[in-house]
Amino acid sequence: MPNIPDLEAARAAVRGGGVVAYPTEAVYGLGCDPLDERAVARLAALKGRPAGKGFILIASHFSQLAPFCAVIGNAAWRRVKQTWPGPHTWVFPRTLKCPAWLHDRSDGIAVRVSAHPVAAALCDLCNCALVSTSANLSGKPPLRTAGEVADCFGEQLDCIVAGDVGGAAAPTAIRDAASGRLIRQGAGETGEADDDE
Repeated sequence: MPNIPDLEAARAAVRGGGVVAYPTEAVYGLGCDPLDERAVARLAALKGRPAGKGFILIASHFSQLAPFCAVIGNAAWRRVKQTWPGPHTWVFPRTLKCPAWLHDRSDGIAVRVSAHPVAAALCDLCNCALVSTSANLSGKPPLRTAGEVADCFGEQLDCIVAGDVGGAAAPTAIRDAASGRLIRQGAGETGEADDDE
């Protein structure tokens, strides 16, 4: 079960422009309000993340992602819906309202409806999608416990939500929503997985 006091503190931090850590399907994630440019920039700086690299957004329901995602065909939507909620990330064509600080130079935005009870509960409490990137320094292995996150980032984070990560062995695979094409390997796939959630 999600730790309610931790979640309430994380919600307050997100609403106040903070950066929080929480368990996801495979690793601990770092997150913030995707519409807060300063918070997203601070999150990227904490990781030492290269400029111009797009972020993944997570949500508890697709309605939280809809403002960022353009419409796809019915067949493509059925393919996506069959995998959600769950550890499957899809790149949708982005809307014109999708902030520039969330995406790379492509026309897409990577999104996921999470089945992880803590990540989903945090999105529910915040009533919005969250930026979700693996909790690690860029180029280092992703962290999998609250203690590891605290040791790495300490008081640089506004809140760490305690909880167990899910059973996935690696960050989620990423596929193109319109075509189904695999963009990044994930748990259960052949090949190496990127360390970024």
